[in-house]
Amino acid sequence: MSHYFENDENLKSNRKKTICTINDVSFTFYTDSGVFAKKGLDFGSRLLLLTVLKEKIKGNVLDVGCGYGVLGIVLNKFWRVPVVMVDINKRALHLAEDNKKINGCENVSVIESDCYQKVEGKYGLIITNPPIRAGAKKVYEILLGAKDHLEDDGILYFVIRKDQGAKTTISALKEAYNITIVEKKKGFFIIRAKKC
Repeated sequence: MSHYFENDENLKSNRKKTICTINDVSFTFYTDSGVFAKKGLDFGSRLLLLTVLKEKIKGNVLDVGCGYGVLGIVLNKFWRVPVVMVDINKRALHLAEDNKKINGCENVSVIESDCYQKVEGKYGLIITNPPIRAGAKKVYEILLGAKDHLEDDGILYFVIRKDQGAKTTISALKEAYNITIVEKKKGFFIIRAKKC
């Protein structure tokens, strides 16, 4: 069985168009088999976006594990800031390229990268809906690795479900970040992490 954090070249394509609305703005996204949330915007990502959009962020945005680009594209359209989106899944990256065009994004880069391997520079915001099914080691690599790529006053925002280790993850990050649980809904935690 294929997972959204793998590149399965034998997986048959089943490309579809989905539409979602965030804060009264409509977005169109192409999805496909082998990518996360192929049926459309998932609850956790929606809650993460609605929470983060209340922030006043300075600097560029990095979307780690971007999938087909929902988080980075929505933030680019609302904030008009440069966004870099990275993922290891080539199919997801092709979709992200198409989705940034169909949504009229400007100054959005899509890069194939395993976590931060090809990421350059510092960011005011790093955002992620981490790939829980890839395992705790990969999730912590994303969350703890963000610290090296944040500006001094930068913020990491992520979503994690209570039953997928939210409390354990928060404890593991406390030495690296000042942690705030900004939102809790239907078992999803939205976490704001600022460098210590």
